[in-house]
Amino acid sequence: MSEVAVMILAGGQGERLSILSRQRAKPAVPFAGKYRIIDFALSNCVNSGLFNIAALTQYRPHSLNDHIGHGRPWDLDRERNGGIVILQPYLGRSGSGWYKGTADAIYHNLFYVNSRSFQDVLILSADHVYAMDYRPMLELHREKDADVTVAVQPVEWEDAHRFGVMFTEPDGLISDFDEKPAEPRSNLASMGVYVFKRDVLLELFDDRKGGTSMTDFGHEVIPYLIKYGKAYAHTFHGYWRDVGTIQSYWEANMEQLDDLPQLNLYDYDWRIHTRSEERPPAKFLDGARVNRSMVSNGCIIQNATVEHSMLSPGVVVHNGAVIRDSIIMTDSVIGPGAVLDRVIIDKQVTVGAHAYLGYGDDYTINRLEPNRLNTGITIVGRKSEIPPGTRAGRNVLIGTDVTHSDFEEADIPSGETIDSRIVAVWV
Repeated sequence: MSEVAVMILAGGQGERLSILSRQRAKPAVPFAGKYRIIDFALSNCVNSGLFNIAALTQYRPHSLNDHIGHGRPWDLDRERNGGIVILQPYLGRSGSGWYKGTADAIYHNLFYVNSRSFQDVLILSADHVYAMDYRPMLELHREKDADVTVAVQPVEWEDAHRFGVMFTEPDGLISDFDEKPAEPRSNLASMGVYVFKRDVLLELFDDRKGGTSMTDFGHEVIPYLIKYGKAYAHTFHGYWRDVGTIQSYWEANMEQLDDLPQLNLYDYDWRIHTRSEERPPAKFLDGARVNRSMVSNGCIIQNATVEHSMLSPGVVVHNGAVIRDSIIMTDSVIGPGAVLDRVIIDKQVTVGAHAYLGYGDDYTINRLEPNRLNTGITIVGRKSEIPPGTRAGRNVLIGTDVTHSDFEEADIPSGETIDSRIVAVWV
């Protein structure tokens, strides 16, 4: 597969993930305890025998850059026969260099495509969770002599408006495409995985032919090739999740707790690689009760209860605490007697003794982020401190770096927000 260049679009802000992507790019958001979302695209590549990879970053790339590093966990720290490079916006051919869309990001980095005599270019989104062998898609692309091949999968009709959806002929030829339609006519969704003929891609972005006007794959490039070229669909039947919302992110994590999850992280024939820190094994002290949960290295569970939850490395759960249906990220500390029910806790958070997050049956949606926090999940941002005795309802947002002084009252009604940058006012 040395004739295939891979370009991973990893610059997304992920606004629908609320404070989880406030200080990091969406592909760098932790997933399933020890992983980051981008690990799935990177691991799929190396498991498919693809080692010529460029990761295109933009929004808050520091965490992502640190995670990828030289690519050693994925066997991408190569001087020859491939490797990974990280490409960021730069001043150059067109103004500020900030990417205007997915296609514009590729346009700014065509030098990578031209660096070797590649035959095809595989373009991936870095913010989906899935295990996919790209080789059958590449084989179909060449068999059909396609200009572009798009990976697709049926989604639930109520979610179809979040995707580019398409119509295909019996042989897979794409006949029509709607980008995030308000009223979808199809539920066959683009997975954000494209294979282009290299020469077709270069022709599309030819400056002499106005190629710089192509800024987005969904809005412009794919519709153009459906009309003037040969665009085919490759249907993928395996597990694939767009974790672009708080609810879908929480659900995808919880799915990993099933007896036989569709995405099997324990499949040694298709390993998901990641950058891991050296930490001691998890420790369960006398009285610890852990049920249907994933507990990462370095965690310490005292005489506490963890039910149907996901714990990242280094989490400490003190005596009498109860964690249910929750995601707790790296190095957070849950104080004695605290209760967390359907909560997402970001890294290095301290929850005080006898605090109760996710309290009660009031599911009032969040006033400031009604389109993001509306399913009962309460979120706490990175490095925040929750005072002892705090009671927060459902759909509550507690920002990043919040301290005890930001809490004017012990009770936070459902749907409210505590943030050092926002004055909380409710009745």
